[in-house]
Amino acid sequence: MVKLSPLSDVLGARVEGLDLAQALQVEQAQWLADALHRHGFIVLKNQSLTADQMVNFAQLWGRPSPHVIDTFHHPLDANILILSNVFKDGKPTGLVDAGTYFHTDYSYLDDVARCTILHAQDVPPAPNGTTFANQAKAYADLPRSTQEKIEHLVVKHHYGNREDLNLQSRTVASVLNSDQAQRVHWVRHPLVRKHPFTGQPALYAVSGSSFGIEGMEDGEALALLRELAAHATQDKYCFTNNYENGDVIVWDNALLLHSAPLIDLTRPRTLWRVTVLNPQVH
Repeated sequence: MVKLSPLSDVLGARVEGLDLAQALQVEQAQWLADALHRHGFIVLKNQSLTADQMVNFAQLWGRPSPHVIDTFHHPLDANILILSNVFKDGKPTGLVDAGTYFHTDYSYLDDVARCTILHAQDVPPAPNGTTFANQAKAYADLPRSTQEKIEHLVVKHHYGNREDLNLQSRTVASVLNSDQAQRVHWVRHPLVRKHPFTGQPALYAVSGSSFGIEGMEDGEALALLRELAAHATQDKYCFTNNYENGDVIVWDNALLLHSAPLIDLTRPRTLWRVTVLNPQVH
């Protein structure tokens, strides 16, 4: 029997009773999509997926898009990015620190991401999880005057963490090599985006990759973006999901900001990640 249990009043739900190693029926896939749009992220418990099975599941949501850091693509499928602090023969087997600041996946690309999927392979005991912030609730709570001020603004995005550009820092955006850096460029997205499936307005990527606003002086733009980010990541909009081995989590990049934990390097941690593009944006 399939069971859905909300994790908090603000966002998140646990799903039990589905085996993602098996092909889902159309009705099951739509039920999951509805749950994602309603709760922002869903955690499917007790899964054990091969690389092929994980990508097949990801394709239910849209087109998987390999991460620009091809150094740590899964050897069996480049759509999977390996996140790991495990070293083998003195070399990292995956991205050690990835996105340890509030951001929205792929907001630095023209084609934005619909959702991101993680599969916990080997994780330490909690606390070990990702913090999510509900950007629709944050937008709805803004004063009407602020909503009117920002509703037509267009934000300039680039790969990176605008609050930490020190390449030696653990909270900098995962460092690109020269070849990877040539594949990213400046892009523009609305500051307030309507959800592509529900139409609900939400703040979009006000933290992380947002470095400026069109038609606004840089200092004023950054001050506004930082003000919105501080508002949008208050505890009342957030929930931290801790992982257990076998978890598969799907989160909605149109609805949420998220921040990964700064992990303990002495405790092994490995997850697989696939990011899926919005099928309505090509």
